[in-house]
Amino acid sequence: MIEIRHLTELPPGIEVLRSEAAAEGIRNMGTLVADWRSGAERYDGRGEALFGAFDGARLVGVGCVKAETAASAMRMRRLYVLRDARRHGVGRKLAQAMIARSFESAGRLTCNAVPPGAGEFWDAMGFARVAADGWTHEMMK
Repeated sequence: MIEIRHLTELPPGIEVLRSEAAAEGIRNMGTLVADWRSGAERYDGRGEALFGAFDGARLVGVGCVKAETAASAMRMRRLYVLRDARRHGVGRKLAQAMIARSFESAGRLTCNAVPPGAGEFWDAMGFARVAADGWTHEMMK
């Protein structure tokens, strides 16, 4: 059973996600870890959050929500799910937690769906494709 938790620290298992993402050519987990460790990003501002998806004690995915100050919105960031946990609803559960948290603080959500398949994922989550400077998708409350 997958459990989504709001995190205040990088959880055990984050290096597994970072390593697998890097092997896939996805940099978002490396950026998350580096920014967290440097203190540049903690996802602790108003409405912000770091979420982890756990299968028992095992971390299988993460996702973050960050204020998008340039657009008076909240931004979906750093969503990643381990390959062997995909297609089991983990990404959907993480995204639902991210969306719910974001709508507590803003009426507009954005994301920049760059990796292969990311656009289709956010489409399925109800986001609309847009031609904006800095993001590819948005959702309104």
